[in-house]
Amino acid sequence: MRGEPSCPKCGGRVRAPGLFADAWQCPAHGQVHPMQPVVPPSVEALGVVVHRSQVPVWMPWPLPVGWLFTGVAGAGDDRSGGRATVVACSGPGPLGGMGELLLVAEELGVGLGARYAGIDGLDPGPHLNIDAAPDAKVHAAGRPTPLWHVKNAPDDRAVFAGEARGLWLWAILWPEQSGLLMYDELVLTDLRDAGGEVDLVPCGALTPRLLATPEAPPRQGTGERWITPDGA
Repeated sequence: MRGEPSCPKCGGRVRAPGLFADAWQCPAHGQVHPMQPVVPPSVEALGVVVHRSQVPVWMPWPLPVGWLFTGVAGAGDDRSGGRATVVACSGPGPLGGMGELLLVAEELGVGLGARYAGIDGLDPGPHLNIDAAPDAKVHAAGRPTPLWHVKNAPDDRAVFAGEARGLWLWAILWPEQSGLLMYDELVLTDLRDAGGEVDLVPCGALTPRLLATPEAPPRQGTGERWITPDGA
């Protein structure tokens, strides 16, 4: 696990504000909202992200049967507050085996969702056909929220995106067949509104999905292969 802030777009090292720059800087992507270190899942870790965040912290609530909270992280600093969040959950897949879900909320241009989705660019807009009927729907903070399938994502995952509370909402699932979960109209709660219910979240082991980064530099026109710190 990394013990220092990183770039939300590529996972690389970032420079803290200093004499020549008043914002965090990535050598590849310029000014960024730094992603804070990922820590093992716990009610306390979740509470820290919820308290700092300026954007929703989405979680299916109640969780699907057998599913656990398996990690949380945020992008932002003490000055700006959290500008993106990602919550991980894991449990039985709809067709057997284990499934994993990442829910990302972010402001325009942060790039955290695209990083986990494994697509080029910062935002899902160019990869969505919003002129077509939505591919899935969730209830986010009590409101019906359409989601569209994100094109050009790697074959090992299903990626959906849309807008909730005026911000991007991404749902990224492994394996690809776990995307069937999104057709059950999941109920998503913004944990900033959950109050004491956060203390009831069941915790599992940290998922390595939160630690994954695309290989750098990705070659133009090719898919990005994702690696974890141990090279898997």
